[in-house]
Amino acid sequence: MRLGIGARITAVFGLGALLLSILLGGLSYFTVRHFLLAGRESAAQHQAFNNAVLVRTQLQLGTTGYVTLLTNIDAGSDAHSVLYHGAKYYVSSLSENASSIPLQLRRDALAGTAATQTYRTGQGTAEFAVGVPIPSVRAVYFEVFDLSDLDHTLRVLGLTLLVAGVVTTVLGVALGRFASVRLLRPLADVSRAAGAIAGGELDTRLAEDDADPDLEGLTLSFNAMVDQLQERIEREARFNSDVSHELRSPLTTLAASLEVLEADRDELPPRSQRALQLLSDDLHRFQRMVGDLLEMSRADAGSVDVFLEEVDVSELVQRSVEAGFGHMDGHRSGSAAARNGSAGNGAGGPPGVRIDPAVRSWRVGVDKRRFERVMVNLMENADHYGGGVTEILVEPGADGHVEVAVDDAGPGIDPMERLKIFERFYRGSAAGRRGTGTGTGLGLALVAEHMHVMQGDVRVESSPAGGARFVLTLPVLSEAEDPADEPSRAGGLE
Repeated sequence: MRLGIGARITAVFGLGALLLSILLGGLSYFTVRHFLLAGRESAAQHQAFNNAVLVRTQLQLGTTGYVTLLTNIDAGSDAHSVLYHGAKYYVSSLSENASSIPLQLRRDALAGTAATQTYRTGQGTAEFAVGVPIPSVRAVYFEVFDLSDLDHTLRVLGLTLLVAGVVTTVLGVALGRFASVRLLRPLADVSRAAGAIAGGELDTRLAEDDADPDLEGLTLSFNAMVDQLQERIEREARFNSDVSHELRSPLTTLAASLEVLEADRDELPPRSQRALQLLSDDLHRFQRMVGDLLEMSRADAGSVDVFLEEVDVSELVQRSVEAGFGHMDGHRSGSAAARNGSAGNGAGGPPGVRIDPAVRSWRVGVDKRRFERVMVNLMENADHYGGGVTEILVEPGADGHVEVAVDDAGPGIDPMERLKIFERFYRGSAAGRRGTGTGTGLGLALVAEHMHVMQGDVRVESSPAGGARFVLTLPVLSEAEDPADEPSRAGGLE
């Protein structure tokens, strides 16, 4: 997973602090260790050579109390002496052993070469040994120094540097986080402004007074872009509104003229009656499209009137379906009369409405006119493109919502088109192959608009039977405590 900009800035600061801590800590540790050890070894060598001179003097005077001699010249508890004379080793303390001195050091000293070596004993104690040949008396003097105190000092120094490195790394991460927040704050402002604009708040702008000098160009460009976008949207909204208003007058005249002709329909020959019905169908479709455009323009201008009422969701859906079916049935009957030269009654009844018992008497806040229009549009969409509605389902949704699903008998909607179909005038690839293709491309856009102003939502998915399922989601205002006590709604299918 790719890290975001803020995380990468924080990681760079943290990694930089870690590497700097390792570099400075290692350099400090080894530098201090070198000087401390070098100083201690130099002092030990100087002491060992001085003590070797003293031993040589005593041996030349004929002293034979070697152990006493070595005990007297020991510099302290952190050192002990070893004398090799007459093919034997003598030590200043019974707790010490000549064999603890490294073999190579003993060989070098016995061969007549002064030697030194730092090493650790089997118990892990750090020691420094000096071997000094005394050829005038055929002896070798060894002195071993305990470096435990220096070793402890270096351990404390290492631990201190390690803790300092951890603290420095944490501070580096914190500094990186602080810097990333400060650096990305202008981008966060741009993101929030863009989100607000995408949500319809076209008056949103970036503040230019407190803009960072380095980002002033971005701020000015962004605000100019939004100004142009708002102007274009408002211009298009005015154009749609003006065109729609201008079309209403001639449409009203045409509708009045059509009523005069329809009053004498029975006196017309069958061919003229069919032509009159086709004209009536197209005129009504044109009127509805103009009405849709006017409603869209009002929504764009923010002048939508919404009258929310608290209603029973079961009754709302049932009545909306019946009203929608009546509207569609009347339209189909007129079309059949135009084709057959006589009045038709339509075929079939309203689609089945299956209401989950859990949602009976749940109440929602809706604009009934808008919701009925939503159901009519979905049913007509199914009739035009999906082979008709097969079932309407009302059931509980997530997070205190109720869902109304409308299934059709079509082949379904491609997942790549499921968001685009709610765009204005979008009819997609299905327009050329499904149904009659008489839609205008505004029906589903109005569905989305109506659901939005009623604090609801709409989505499309696949139905269990393979067709398309349009799901309306509405927030629930109240729920009945015992749904079984509520009377059954007419037309509901359990």
